[in-house]
Amino acid sequence: MPKAIPNRVITQLRLDETAHNKARIIARKEDRTLNSQFEYFIKKGIEYYERDYGVLSFDADDDDY
Repeated sequence: MPKAIPNRVITQLRLDETAHNKARIIARKEDRTLNSQFEYFIKKGIEYYERDYGVLSFDADDDDY
């Protein structure tokens, strides 16, 4: 099992085969691992959301975020 990376949460992602294959192509072209590519996609999605709706904030003790 890979060594844990600080400040990272382990998740399991399920997606359709087409999206997976396209993400693999993009990752290869961008010289990233597939995991790093997914992380990049998520970060970009959050940036776009916050640009349109404002910065998201959460309390780490609050389960409703």
